[in-house]
Amino acid sequence: MERSNSQTRITLVIVMITSFITPFISNAINLAIPSIGIEFGGNQNLLNWVVCGFLLSSAAFLLPFGRLADQFGRKKIFLIGMIFLAASSLACALATSLVALVYFRILQGIASAMIFSNSMAILTSVVPPESRGKALGLNAAATYIGLSCGPVLGGLITSVFTWRGVFYFNLLIALIIIVMTVWKLKGEWIGIATKFDIWGIILCIAAQVLLLFGLTALTNGLLYQVSFAVGILLLIVFFLYEKNHSNPLIPIESIIKNRPFVFSNLATLINYSATFALSFMLSLYLQTALKIDTATSGLILLVQPIIMAVLSPVTGTLSDKIKPAVLASLGMGISALGLFFFIFLSTQTPIVMIILNLAFIGLGFALFSSPNTNAIMSSVDRTLYGVASSIMGNMRLLGQSISIAIISLITSILMRNLSIGSAGYVDQLMLSLRTAFIIFVVLCVLGVLASLARGEVNREAEEN
Repeated sequence: MERSNSQTRITLVIVMITSFITPFISNAINLAIPSIGIEFGGNQNLLNWVVCGFLLSSAAFLLPFGRLADQFGRKKIFLIGMIFLAASSLACALATSLVALVYFRILQGIASAMIFSNSMAILTSVVPPESRGKALGLNAAATYIGLSCGPVLGGLITSVFTWRGVFYFNLLIALIIIVMTVWKLKGEWIGIATKFDIWGIILCIAAQVLLLFGLTALTNGLLYQVSFAVGILLLIVFFLYEKNHSNPLIPIESIIKNRPFVFSNLATLINYSATFALSFMLSLYLQTALKIDTATSGLILLVQPIIMAVLSPVTGTLSDKIKPAVLASLGMGISALGLFFFIFLSTQTPIVMIILNLAFIGLGFALFSSPNTNAIMSSVDRTLYGVASSIMGNMRLLGQSISIAIISLITSILMRNLSIGSAGYVDQLMLSLRTAFIIFVVLCVLGVLASLARGEVNREAEEN
């Protein structure tokens, strides 16, 4: 495809708006969780599933849709996913019970998988390698603007229009992207057409769903423990099946030989596992332990994504010149230190200290994200962009799901069925916070080691 400047700009704008949606809805919903809990009266475990259901389905379906897009067209799957996202957002806004909302959030996650398995692949197909870090940095900035707007707009919308307004806003953005894609995004991008690996897809989805479902409440009974064990078993079966399949969903043989790709993705998985649940836990902490209103809590949580949005284009451009391993490892080390400080949170912690530490963690994440993404997409051939984008997104979503699952596991042990406002809720929440942050610090340290182990990234030659 001819890489005209206008096509590059249009593609970048569409992908940037797309990258705004998921972090926005995630952070906005985090702020709306207390309001949803008050309206529907659900316990903390079920409220966790408003977030976890979306992430679980997104992670489970990302790879299959990425493979479908490589075979049938990335733009085609992207557009279908965006239409599905609009429909599921409307369904969430009209939900009449907490259980219904969880189901619609699962459908919203499937739509998200169709979109984000392809958006990065489309962008990378259009932007030349020597400018890729800058483009990915701008795209990362859009992601963090979504994170920034999530707490502010989410808190404002929830306060003025109730939590349902958050989903109506998401519907509006989805409709805008649908119009822009049909009207402005020309051409199609297809990878290598091969025979469809239906059993690989079934194993991939089943393994991740069962594993993450079990992990969310591992201590709650035999059902969850069996689910977790079967999920692990199916992951092993999936790996062995794909390794010996002639047309695999994931080219295992070539991937395991690509050291930069493997360790960059491992670093992604660990980083999101250690950091994603931060806003979810702090939202509960600020509103229930410190008694701060929703809108003000949103402004406090705004600090981290603002720093990330401002610095990501800079770090992305730097990754075109400096080894991504250096920048990403430094960033994760900074994040680990920031998470360590949060271990000592209490009901008397000054707000200014929380704000400064969020800014510090934002710096670390900005140094990690864009360089790490550049390393991943630059370590594979152009024909594998769809698969690479899907695996990267899968690691991100798996990490997010694991992060929420860790919180769910901790709260299922320490908080049981305590509802917001009930006796002992704040004390057990603070204990849960300290436990979670200790685990997240350990994960971040392991992530630094994975990032340093990736070695040199061989940037692909420019292809016409």
